Amino acid sequence: MNSAGTSTRTPGATPAWSSWYLTMPKLAVGLLVVLLVALLWLLQDNEKEEQRATLIADVLWLEQSFRFHLENNAEQLQQLALDLGREDRPEKLFDTRTRHLIRTNPELVQVAWLDNDGVTREALPSHISPRRGATGERDRSEDGFELARKLGKPVFSRTYVSQDEAFFELYVPLYRGNQLAGMLVATHALNNLVSQMVPWWFVEKYRLQIIDDDGKVLSSKSKLDPGPASLSHQVLLDPPGYGLALHATANRVATSTAQNLIMTLIILLAGAVFWSLWAIRGLMRHRLAAEQALRTEHAFRKAMEDSLTVGMRARDRRGRITYVNPAFCELTGYDASELIDAQPPYPYWDPALLERTRELHDRVLDGLAPAEGFEIRGRRKDGSYFDALVYEAPLIDADGKHTGWMGSVLDITERKRAEELARQHQEKLQATSRLVAMGEMASTLAHELNQPLAAISSYNAGCLNRLESGNYQPDELRGVLEKLGVQAQRAGRIIRRVHDFVRKREPKLAECDLAEVVDDAIGFIEHLAQQRGVRIERELPGWRPPLLADQVMIEQVLLNLMRNAIEAMGETPPERRRLTVRVTQNEREVEVRVIDNGSGIADAVMERLFTPFFSTKEDGMGMGLNICRSIIEFHKGRLWVEANPLGGSVFVFTLPFSP
Repeated sequence: MNSAGTSTRTPGATPAWSSWYLTMPKLAVGLLVVLLVALLWLLQDNEKEEQRATLIADVLWLEQSFRFHLENNAEQLQQLALDLGREDRPEKLFDTRTRHLIRTNPELVQVAWLDNDGVTREALPSHISPRRGATGERDRSEDGFELARKLGKPVFSRTYVSQDEAFFELYVPLYRGNQLAGMLVATHALNNLVSQMVPWWFVEKYRLQIIDDDGKVLSSKSKLDPGPASLSHQVLLDPPGYGLALHATANRVATSTAQNLIMTLIILLAGAVFWSLWAIRGLMRHRLAAEQALRTEHAFRKAMEDSLTVGMRARDRRGRITYVNPAFCELTGYDASELIDAQPPYPYWDPALLERTRELHDRVLDGLAPAEGFEIRGRRKDGSYFDALVYEAPLIDADGKHTGWMGSVLDITERKRAEELARQHQEKLQATSRLVAMGEMASTLAHELNQPLAAISSYNAGCLNRLESGNYQPDELRGVLEKLGVQAQRAGRIIRRVHDFVRKREPKLAECDLAEVVDDAIGFIEHLAQQRGVRIERELPGWRPPLLADQVMIEQVLLNLMRNAIEAMGETPPERRRLTVRVTQNEREVEVRVIDNGSGIADAVMERLFTPFFSTKEDGMGMGLNICRSIIEFHKGRLWVEANPLGGSVFVFTLPFSP
């Protein structure tokens, strides 16, 4: 049994009040839409009636304009008839007044003066009128002439068509005294009358037609495209009468854009309201399912973030940390609670690099983060250091607003350590290469040391002989001892140069003269060249700016390239065995060319020439040229090989000038 105040409800059942609560707003909205549509329909119908009233008023105004104009023409012709009846020489008066009438009334195509028998006495213009036959006599089938004679007042004729154009005539009796003396006939062109009398604004709104009693269109004027007629009005055109009528048609009813827009918006709004009510009903049923799906999605996202090995860090536009993932916390050694809301300087920044790290931070906030990323050095909570590669990207919210920066942080500590080991290994290879070079040049060094040592021995024996004889002068011994010292210094320089060349040390960039480097390298290799019958030539510019380089490393590159060149000319005829070291310079760098006349290098071999462990020699290690390229690239230069047009090869490397 249930306690008081509780009720049993089947799960998933919808309460009755809920259905009514959702149905009543739908009925109210539906009724509102119906009433608004009816109101707009009534407004549109009222607008049509107003347009019809405007059409009727415009047509009546145009009919009145036609009538006033034609009556004015009739009055002017009556006045002309009276004046002609009183004038003794009426021909000149007729000519003057008629020209004025035709000039001011374009619809008058001709004004004629007929006698009592209908024969033309005067006419302007004088060409044949539409009713005149081939004999020149006027067509008497028209009853306007007789009707005007009987009535004694102006009479309009029926409309007739000649040469696909409609005309009508105005007959005005001419009396001299009380006797009929003739008839003035004014021929009107219906098209000209319409063109003159219908204003521009009328044809912008309506299509005007003049029709006869049979419904035939005699003249029309409009700027509207032909279309289904929706509104029209017709009035009789009297004068001239005889069933002529003005017929005006409005092709389309101008509807209010605002009304159409309001009606569309009302319908859309009603649809939106119905849809929203239906969505609310569905939302009430699916709310629990949506909450469960949200919890599932959150758990999935949390698991995905926890599995990432890349550190993720979000900051707002002021630099405040708003989010970190577990990988970032593991990298820095700090918990998320210690990093969230932290302001720079962050606790994981290296205190020794605080200024540089702050500068990189400010560049990121200014939107100047490099697309290729940047490296930073940080300190973990336990005091150990780490290296990281950071990529920054704008953080855009759902509204498209830039809210901050999202950074991907890669731990590159192990990679940096591997790079350092590789660099040390490279240095060992360079030292080994220098030792191998020294082993190959042992005979050269023995030859160079033999000369100063032999001179020292000779000077020493001479001094002893003089001392034993007792016949000597101090000045003589002083000169010999000075020469002995010079030779000893020469031997010392040779030994020191060899020692500097072979010892292991860090690269040291310092200003040096390239000519001295070339001379020292030639001094090392010269004895080997003499043994192989190779002549060494050097071409140096007169003035050379100082280079910022490691002199021993550049000597190693030159020695390697010159030794390869000497060996490449082993099969070259003796007279062509020439090794040239040519130095040229431009505005930014110096270029060194080592040119030989050897057998050259095949294209397939040239592509792999600088690859590690690739060698064309049977006993070669394949590291010499690779080490040379590494040394030149360390100095911000380039090393490549070209074919010698005269036979052989040209190894070229460049070195930038010191800033």
